[in-house]
Amino acid sequence: MENNLPLIPQYLSAPLQVLWFEPDDLAVCILSFMVASIFKGFFWFLILIGPFIYMRLKLKYPKSFLKHMLYFTGIKELKYYPAIFYKKFNE
Repeated sequence: MENNLPLIPQYLSAPLQVLWFEPDDLAVCILSFMVASIFKGFFWFLILIGPFIYMRLKLKYPKSFLKHMLYFTGIKELKYYPAIFYKKFNE
């Protein structure tokens, strides 16, 4: 008899990972690959150096600082949060 129940992850709070990369690390890898494939030349070193620098930088800041930096620059909106200019917020 087969078990058709969905798989439950062992740790629910564990972040999604591919090898040792988290999703934001993968985004930096893909972005550096895109830049290297467009500009060619010595930009191929960016594929190795870009994620390494980002991982080192990420250790110095709190969790999900990249998402907040994108929000403060106006590139990305945060869902389910009030706008930055609200004085009061009632939950």
